[in-house]
Amino acid sequence: MNVLITGANRGIGFELARQYARDGASVLACCRSPQAADGLKALAGEAKGRVSIHAMDVADENSIRAAAGKIGEQAIDILINNAGISGGKNQSLDNIDTADWLQAFQVMSIGPFRVVQAFRENLRRGENPKIVTLTSQIGASTWGSGGIYVYASAKAAVNRTMQSLARDLKDEATVVLVHPGWVRTDMGGANADISPEESAAGIRKLVAGLTPADTGKFYKWNGDIHPW
Repeated sequence: MNVLITGANRGIGFELARQYARDGASVLACCRSPQAADGLKALAGEAKGRVSIHAMDVADENSIRAAAGKIGEQAIDILINNAGISGGKNQSLDNIDTADWLQAFQVMSIGPFRVVQAFRENLRRGENPKIVTLTSQIGASTWGSGGIYVYASAKAAVNRTMQSLARDLKDEATVVLVHPGWVRTDMGGANADISPEESAAGIRKLVAGLTPADTGKFYKWNGDIHPW
């Protein structure tokens, strides 16, 4: 099984790479700066060839295309859009940075779409291919608070984008969105509910059980359906 993961150098992405490699999958671990990804390099060294590291900035279309060119025609069974950013400190009604807002859309809304475009042929070569995009409950219309405009709108946009892709790719791949939980990562903070290990294990169990009938669904990390 071949798994491509964006943002694989830290947090949930790193833990997904670690767990998939541990269980025998071949992991294409993508991140912006491989030379600075010490943990990922150590993982690749321990994984006996099961982890390869690829430079990819999902906010840069040329970077995505370059990574696709280097990966070549290799089949991809699971593509996980994990790369994300917080969107900056200023996300309130009275104080917002529109440059950060645009960057958040490049990374978390447009980026996942471009990654799917770039690796569509690789997915066609995969076995029961699956496209999994990690989103957030904050991007759901059911989220019950205001503020966090940058992050929330970028995640809401990718939710809608993946719904459209699920329809357009219904004969090619299973496309789902997953809220990974509130996770103790650099972004989630030390007081979050669950560890990266718990989140990644739940996501992997969910992904393993997906069928084409599940395409277009929005899940929680534990397999429950998330309300839109």
